[in-house]
Amino acid sequence: MEIKTIAVIYGSDSSEWEVSCRSGEFTASRMDGHKFDVYEIFARFGEWQLVAYRKKNSMRVILPENERPVIDKSDFSVTVGGEKVKFDYAYIMQHGTPGENGLMQGYLEMLGVPHSGCNAFVSAITFDKFSCKSYLKDVDFVKCADDVFMRKGESLEGMAQKAVEKLGLPMFVKPTDGGSSFGVTKVKTVEDFDKAVEYAFSEGNMLIAEAAVVGRELTCAVYYNGKENVALPVIEIITENEFFDYEAKYNGHSKEICPAQIPDALRDQIQEVSKKIYAHLGCSGLVRVDYISAEDGLYFLEVNTIPGMTAASLVPQMVRASGMDMTDFLTTIIENS
Repeated sequence: MEIKTIAVIYGSDSSEWEVSCRSGEFTASRMDGHKFDVYEIFARFGEWQLVAYRKKNSMRVILPENERPVIDKSDFSVTVGGEKVKFDYAYIMQHGTPGENGLMQGYLEMLGVPHSGCNAFVSAITFDKFSCKSYLKDVDFVKCADDVFMRKGESLEGMAQKAVEKLGLPMFVKPTDGGSSFGVTKVKTVEDFDKAVEYAFSEGNMLIAEAAVVGRELTCAVYYNGKENVALPVIEIITENEFFDYEAKYNGHSKEICPAQIPDALRDQIQEVSKKIYAHLGCSGLVRVDYISAEDGLYFLEVNTIPGMTAASLVPQMVRASGMDMTDFLTTIIENS
């Protein structure tokens, strides 16, 4: 099927919605204007509106707030200036629910609309940190830190001591289904555990307490180019903060070294492991995998099936370091999802 009309979907129902908008706008701006009509959809809490569009070989048109057409969800279309436009491809840039946990993918798949990234099932599995780790705990090519799972409503009695006995201190407490470090706490004393749990539950209904692994934080993205899975250059993240939290990610409190200044053997290992994880989980499109390289080996942190895509985000840095043009790279993703 030839792709002509692309809908870039951004905004979300999560705390990451503003970051999602920046990612979506950047992605839309870098799509090939000679090949595609690009429509930007802001979707939040069930309200889907067309906010801007760019026809082939034309300038971007931004619609005033009171003139934004509503998306017809029955067939994934929109009417603009009396013309009905049916989207034949969706590029999902929603960080968090419903774009990263499989809900948006499920909707599009029921309508038969091709989309970027992983399918609904893989998206749901990878978005939940505990579920994703469960798929990787028995592989022989990467380590997973010990963890303790909790669901909202369960008794906290004795849980702090149990977590400390199993995981030690410090540990991280985090929602299983969040991103951008919302709801994450580095717990240094047993007395801080309950407060960290409360904070994590403010972002979701499930959490994991996870042993803190000391080492270098590294990340690598993988995509399918139509012939094979390809790993992009590795980035090392060095943060001024306790960990790579929201402030470090988005407000300049970290350094991102691309390509990472690491031994060739470690670079090759990370790229190979990233491709193995991509294949093992059944990923498609563009995926980023985060790690800690510790003295006793390489530890898996998480998979990002819709990684950030602002100009300063990690994946665009990797693309530039690889020598590729961002527009050509996005066309490869679109044509091979």
